[in-house]
Amino acid sequence: MQMLSTRGAAAVTPSMAILRGLAPDGGLYVPAEFPQFTIEEIAALAPLSYQERALCVLSRFLPDFTQDELKSAIAGAYGTGFDCEQIAPMEKVGAWAHALELWHGPTLAFKDMALQLLPYLLTMSGKKHGENREVFILVATSGDTGKAALEGFLDVPGTRCCVFYPDGGVSQAQRLQMVTTGGSNTHVIAVKGNFDDAQTGVKKIFSDPAFAAQMDAQGRVLSSANSINFGRLVPQVVYYFSAYADLIGEGAIQPGDKVNFCVPTGNFGDILAADYAGKAGLPVGRLICASNENNVLTDFIRTGAYDIRSRAFFRTISPSMDILISSNLERLLFDLCGNDGEKVAALMAQLKAEGAYQVDADVLEKLQAKYAAGYVDESGIRAEIARSWKEDGYLMDTHTAVASAVLREYMKTTGDQTVSVIVSTASPYKFGASVLEAIAGGEAVSGRDDFACCAMLSELTKTREPDQIAGLPNMPVRHSAVCEKDAMAEAVLSAVK
Repeated sequence: MQMLSTRGAAAVTPSMAILRGLAPDGGLYVPAEFPQFTIEEIAALAPLSYQERALCVLSRFLPDFTQDELKSAIAGAYGTGFDCEQIAPMEKVGAWAHALELWHGPTLAFKDMALQLLPYLLTMSGKKHGENREVFILVATSGDTGKAALEGFLDVPGTRCCVFYPDGGVSQAQRLQMVTTGGSNTHVIAVKGNFDDAQTGVKKIFSDPAFAAQMDAQGRVLSSANSINFGRLVPQVVYYFSAYADLIGEGAIQPGDKVNFCVPTGNFGDILAADYAGKAGLPVGRLICASNENNVLTDFIRTGAYDIRSRAFFRTISPSMDILISSNLERLLFDLCGNDGEKVAALMAQLKAEGAYQVDADVLEKLQAKYAAGYVDESGIRAEIARSWKEDGYLMDTHTAVASAVLREYMKTTGDQTVSVIVSTASPYKFGASVLEAIAGGEAVSGRDDFACCAMLSELTKTREPDQIAGLPNMPVRHSAVCEKDAMAEAVLSAVK
């Protein structure tokens, strides 16, 4: 299988795409063609473990890795560090939906599902291509990717990981998870700006030949752990196959039945993985894109206009979705435009120059045939958390609540009764203060920091506070660097002197 750049660069193998992260022309790598699973092959996944399902799916998407290589990587990624045997369990939400819980890994967020595996794929890719330099991982995070990347690459030989996060733009728990990270190969830097500033800065570094030359002189080569890297995206495809297999196993669907997925998304990678699963044969119904008040994706799916010129940026209680420039949307555009790299490059250039673009009617029709979209504001998020706990007995975080609220509205508006899955992306304890306030009111959080709120949340709901959260306040801060958004390259060089 070959990988194409969304902007037209020469095709490469999957392992080279993973090693590079970003194509030389600034494009993102996508499969030239997708493997095809039959309904019989998908149904056969039902009795298997998550690790076995992962091997079945990944071996078809990554054919230049051997079965033994993938088995070893999967065993390392999902053998320990998760608090349940199912890895990505499915839970019922009342009688109306299911939740695919992707937050049972070491950092309590869905990013673990990919970032526990990526270091293995990346180091193996380096060996396949004779890369002897240290692989320098650059990451921009809106909250969860950062810690998951740091945890995944922690002291992995031959790698170094540098994470940028928006100063003041993540939760207290998210920040402490990152800045308390140990290891000899980790760096964490706060950027004076929002996530889009951090992500733009990282992309700028990747496209700077002079910076690449400096890294080469130091014996290093740049790569990415953001979802721009196909090695981040392909492990996410696995859990959609796994969710479908679990629904078969519990008798909620019959093989071949379609399933809707509602995904809280900012950078578009998580929902795109569901799309890719569908392109590989999974019976995916509607993909429902759920946004918070930074609802640029909702507007795009409804109108075909992607416009950030005069759009306000909101800092919300669902900070991992506080994004206006959705990188993975470029991959979807490439698909909708018939793999026309020149057309996609022109749209991306227009977005960079003018802050907006409009797709044509044909592209919009294809988009809306597969995707629906909705958004919810802060009060709606709090109301959904409270409703879910009171009516369904299901405790959810602020991001999952966005998906839950949008899905309920979608079902009410359309009458679509297809079996539906809420993609649950984080533990409620990562956003304990917001969750507690939603179910117990403002007085419950008054005078308490996030960690005191988590303790009270545990007491009130009789749910267990994760050790990863309870222990954070007592851990020493190891990273305190801060930089301007236009000085990120200098900050990297300073960090690795």
